[in-house]
Amino acid sequence: MGWSLRTIADLSDSEFGQWSKLLEERAGIQLTSMQKSLLQSQLSIRMRELGYDSYSDYYSLVTDGLQGRLEWSILIDRVAVKETSFFRHRASFEYVRRYLQDKINNRQLTDSFDLWSVGCSTGEESYSLAMVVNDCFELAQLDPYYGITALDISSTALAKARLGRYLPRAIEQMTAEEAKRYCTVCNDGSYEIVRKLRDRVCFTHGNVLQIRDMPEVQMDVIFCQNLLVYFRRWLRRDILNSLVERLKPGGILIIGLGEVVDWEHPKVTRVNNETIQAYIRHEQKKQ
Repeated sequence: MGWSLRTIADLSDSEFGQWSKLLEERAGIQLTSMQKSLLQSQLSIRMRELGYDSYSDYYSLVTDGLQGRLEWSILIDRVAVKETSFFRHRASFEYVRRYLQDKINNRQLTDSFDLWSVGCSTGEESYSLAMVVNDCFELAQLDPYYGITALDISSTALAKARLGRYLPRAIEQMTAEEAKRYCTVCNDGSYEIVRKLRDRVCFTHGNVLQIRDMPEVQMDVIFCQNLLVYFRRWLRRDILNSLVERLKPGGILIIGLGEVVDWEHPKVTRVNNETIQAYIRHEQKKQ
């Protein structure tokens, strides 16, 4: 019988604990017991590909030297890619639209408009932001002077994001006008994001646990939705504190509604809007 057909035993509680600890230490991902079957599925698929039938043997491979680091990058791609869609939680994107429109209308946009999509996965969030921002610049008849940095831990997800091609069901949350303006239909029936948006998004590989070690580029908007739920409460606060330091004065931080309920920071104030969870950084006081 070939290795691909060999049955792999269920992941034991102790083995689940061992793998969960590794994922949390390296990527901050916190797994609950309810996610045991999901982890077992991803591990067993990769183990069959390599010819392993022991979780402990595969664990030794993942944690051993250079080869282990290479194998870890493959495994984390499969475990960490989160479900996403275009304009997931539309209210948050519309808040970015109003924020930018106000800056343009009040002549407060004197430099590049910079956004950071943290935990961008396969790119739907980042391109949704690009659509909103591009709308604002075109409506004001201004040259599109903006850039979006998109960060994720999964190299596979980033490769798909850079390609910018999606199946028809992926664009269902777009309006017909958005799909018409910002997508082209490919020969295979997929939809490709237009070049003028793809050129504005820089997809980069990185671990959100290492934000403090990243360059402190100041952003007008930091968008970090549906990512913090994977981390422990103290780690969520630590990540948010690091993000605040990368906001321009008057910049906004947007997270998923209800992802954090007990976090405060002296440099930001929560926006008074029950449909979104956003924070605005205080303007610097004049000397």
